[in-house]
Amino acid sequence: MNVALIGITGRVGTRVAEELLQRGHTVTGIARNPERVEAEQGLAVVKGDASDPSSLAPLLAGHDAVISAGRFVSMDAAKLIDAVERAGVPRLLVVGGAGSLEVAPGKALIDTPEFPHAYKPEASAGRVFLDVLRAQPKDSPLNWTFLSPSALFEPGERTGKFRIGADGLLVDANGKSWISMEDFAIALVDELEKNQHPRARFTVGY
Repeated sequence: MNVALIGITGRVGTRVAEELLQRGHTVTGIARNPERVEAEQGLAVVKGDASDPSSLAPLLAGHDAVISAGRFVSMDAAKLIDAVERAGVPRLLVVGGAGSLEVAPGKALIDTPEFPHAYKPEASAGRVFLDVLRAQPKDSPLNWTFLSPSALFEPGERTGKFRIGADGLLVDANGKSWISMEDFAIALVDELEKNQHPRARFTVGY
């Protein structure tokens, strides 16, 4: 597939790009500072701003899907959706956050006393982003998917072994909720290829 990747210079974005390229997909990386990305076969990098739909749309046109791996505090969901729709791209996959996952029915992780205060602005913006996606009209042509990682989300190993969940936070036998960025990238590109969670959020963890 021909994929536009917003946020390619970030920790998650670089790993998603690597996974896409390994599987033979063509990637257009969109970054505010494209000079930070090294040239690679199958990869083109262009300068773009996810907060400006009028200038972003032409960069997205002609792609099979858009993957957004940018920070939520610096993005506007409605503007990004507008740009994707203007470009005529049928799919939008979003690197989500864990804060909006439920730890009990109706109770999100971000609303627990233990949730780190420093992460709240980004997690709150991520929950708003998800709400905007869920509010899209049923007749909208956009097929979106929002993939939330587990609570601990750091660089690590690419094992290919993980579990898939829906809206609940996944924890292992010891009560730990975690996923490597490398395995998250596998799950995201799997979703790109298989389209198993259309217009839905899902999560991945060990």
